[in-house]
Amino acid sequence: MFNFCFLTQVIVMVRNEEKSWLPIGGQIMTKWAEDINPEIPLPEYPRPQYVREDWLNLNGLWDFAIRKKKVKEVSKFDGKILVPFPLESALSGVKKKLKRSQRLWYRHYFTIPESWKRKDLLLHFGAVDWETEVWVNGNLIGFHTGGYNPFSFEISSFLNEGLPNELRLAVYDPTNWSMHERGKQTLTPNTAFYTAVSGIWQTVWLEPVNKTRFDSLRMVPDIDKKTLNISFSGVNILNNDKISISVKSKNKEITSYDGKYQETIELKIPRQKLWSPDSPHLYDITFTLKRGNIEFDNVRSYFGMRKISLIKDKKGIPRLALNNEQLFHFGPLDQGYWPDGLYTAPTDEALLYDIQFTKDLGFNMIRKHLKVEPARWYYHCDKLGVLTWQDMPSGGSIKAGIVGMFLGKINIKIGRLFKSNRACFYNELEEMIENLMNHPSVVVWVPFNESWGQFQTKEVTEFIRSLDSSRLINSASGWVDKKVGDIKDIHVYPGPKMPKIEENRVAVLGEFGGLGFSVEDHIWKTRIYWSYKKYKTKKGLFSKYTDLIKKTKVLVKQGLSAAVYTQTTDIEGEINGFITYDRKVIKMPMNKITTLNKSLYKKPSLKKKKQVKNNH
Repeated sequence: MFNFCFLTQVIVMVRNEEKSWLPIGGQIMTKWAEDINPEIPLPEYPRPQYVREDWLNLNGLWDFAIRKKKVKEVSKFDGKILVPFPLESALSGVKKKLKRSQRLWYRHYFTIPESWKRKDLLLHFGAVDWETEVWVNGNLIGFHTGGYNPFSFEISSFLNEGLPNELRLAVYDPTNWSMHERGKQTLTPNTAFYTAVSGIWQTVWLEPVNKTRFDSLRMVPDIDKKTLNISFSGVNILNNDKISISVKSKNKEITSYDGKYQETIELKIPRQKLWSPDSPHLYDITFTLKRGNIEFDNVRSYFGMRKISLIKDKKGIPRLALNNEQLFHFGPLDQGYWPDGLYTAPTDEALLYDIQFTKDLGFNMIRKHLKVEPARWYYHCDKLGVLTWQDMPSGGSIKAGIVGMFLGKINIKIGRLFKSNRACFYNELEEMIENLMNHPSVVVWVPFNESWGQFQTKEVTEFIRSLDSSRLINSASGWVDKKVGDIKDIHVYPGPKMPKIEENRVAVLGEFGGLGFSVEDHIWKTRIYWSYKKYKTKKGLFSKYTDLIKKTKVLVKQGLSAAVYTQTTDIEGEINGFITYDRKVIKMPMNKITTLNKSLYKKPSLKKKKQVKNNH
């Protein structure tokens, strides 16, 4: 593994600048903020399902400037920003709002080792919100639109020989003044809408690659046939190139392939071990690309053998099934916000914490709400065994969505007035699906939430199905149902309730609960503290939650297939989390919550009854 810490020191010497960083105070913080190393925050490998050995992390202190949108070049910068924390966050060291009339500029210098000089060099961005232009040494490298997915550029022909290289970005993000995908972000935070996020918010990194290499990889398990279907794309592949594949289970090779490069390969998985929340077994897999005795590329990955589908129970009611067995999905609405990092968790340990906390609370699922997380979040779900329902971040006109709620079946097109905006939605949706395709934890796609920006629901559903037929689709979570997809989903607060049973779609309670309780000294400073129903004591909160679960249990027997409780944590002015926004106070007795939650989907253990002798 290349020593990127050493390179960071070299860059510091080259720049010959004193670099300092402190988070901006004034609001609550998580305990992980103290663990951040400003020289290289979030140092972990950012793409754990597609691993190459050599890489260089570019996170750290960069120059930044905020200028009018019309400004085309910046010569003087305003100060330092800690990448990859977004501009508006405390951990960025800046904590400023980006107005719709402005652009955010970045500048950073990097050098590369001598051994990389003859290779192609990929510049990777985990995510930048929203519209990004990139220059290397004054050369415009590329342009990307969309705030939630990774993108990269090949930059080898623009590098300086033996000198530091200058990287510049210009980012435009009008947030809710545009109809692009933005999730819950707003420039005027209130109730269930939160502080906007602008600029770089995931890891930036460099990767040296050969000119002949793998470009993409797709793995689709088929547990019925006990096979793994693998699809490749590559760069500069010739007809006689070879590929080797090795599959291991707990460090023991169980199957392999060694032969001519093909775009699709089907591997038999002997004595398959299935992936599930109770047993999240993952197989390690390695891909090697060769030409004669020369090895061009080597990529490490992993996969899980699992199947998500619909089946009918003994009463003929459609149910969710995992690995051909009925399983009730129960989890929290998880919005992925942090008081100190906003969209960006302070550390990888913090990122893992929320998922482990959810699992420990007895949930088997998470609905990732209106946000796409970094790849490591899904990696942790894969490892821990947490089913994920993945929302597409919402865009369009939220006002039109509210109108749609009242107009019901009428197709609300005003939420996407412009063809260009619809094209952006399709592009970002496709990027999201391709990016998350190989994660076994992801089992349901949710393109629309409560009709916000909802349009062409049938066409969008068909589009998703064409990209990925191995998962289920919840076409519209709440409000405007177009009778397509695999799921009929309603939102009821506090609930619970269930939709009518249908012949070919499962009944789901996509949101309910929202029970509020504020904890002094652990709340975000704001004017209004909001929830669907507030309680003054922990005892009252727990009593109502117990009542909700007992009522939900009755609905499960009647045909309910999944439920999503609002929500994992408090967020800014919203106080309806299981845990406070700073992740320091759990509001209800954890062991009792765990028992209640598991009662919705766990079969009671069969204990042998003591035999009583009959004396008659």
